[in-house]
Amino acid sequence: MRSCVATLGVLCSLTGAGAACGDDGMMMMTPDDRVLVYTRADGVRHDEAVAAAQPALMARLAMEKVTPDFTEDPAQFTQENLERYRAVIFLYTSGDNILDDAGKAALEQFVRHGGGWLGVHSAAETETMWPFYKSMLVSYSAGVAAPQPAKVTLALAGHAALRNVPDQPWMVSDEWYNFTSNPRSVLGVDVLATVDETTYTGGTMGTDHPIIWVQERLIGRTLYTGLGHGAERWQEPAFVEHIASGVRWVTGLAL
Repeated sequence: MRSCVATLGVLCSLTGAGAACGDDGMMMMTPDDRVLVYTRADGVRHDEAVAAAQPALMARLAMEKVTPDFTEDPAQFTQENLERYRAVIFLYTSGDNILDDAGKAALEQFVRHGGGWLGVHSAAETETMWPFYKSMLVSYSAGVAAPQPAKVTLALAGHAALRNVPDQPWMVSDEWYNFTSNPRSVLGVDVLATVDETTYTGGTMGTDHPIIWVQERLIGRTLYTGLGHGAERWQEPAFVEHIASGVRWVTGLAL
């Protein structure tokens, strides 16, 4: 773990041998910046989407000088191994106990010491009995509406985790999660985007239905996006930019 203080008072802190801060305290990308992409699914599976995501993420993150390492192996979650990474991505994970107790402890320590976490889509159907995971995710799935087009509204369009994502309206075809609670109810959580339930059928959250949110209250940055159900999403530049900018934000490469 290395840390230094940015000129604006922002803590420059992240894990991994490649982590670095400039003389002015700002984040610098280094040749071996890496993220661990975990794809283990013991419940609902999105195999086609995982297959589509791998080349799309490899290509897009290469532009950010970030290398994604894909794995379904829970043995990768050790304190020593996680020190190699800036962030962990739960990409289409599902099911309980996809990490053992030692792996859970390692991931919690990683995030509480400044490592980032990004959950994609069915990450909301993952580790439903693990309190720290709920702290990262904020709100679990309460069921889904069938894939269909809907309008996504950016609530914080200028946020770094939405770089290059089109502003209003962003018409998206996806499977739409409902959630057990509104993330806004948790102090320190910022909702970046909502889905308009008047533009599709099956929504249960009413006029305020968050679909992307972030927080920094756990020390490490965490981001959850409900988007990304189908493999075709990885052919859409706006969606790929959404994930890439999210990676930049949770890794600390973007303030």
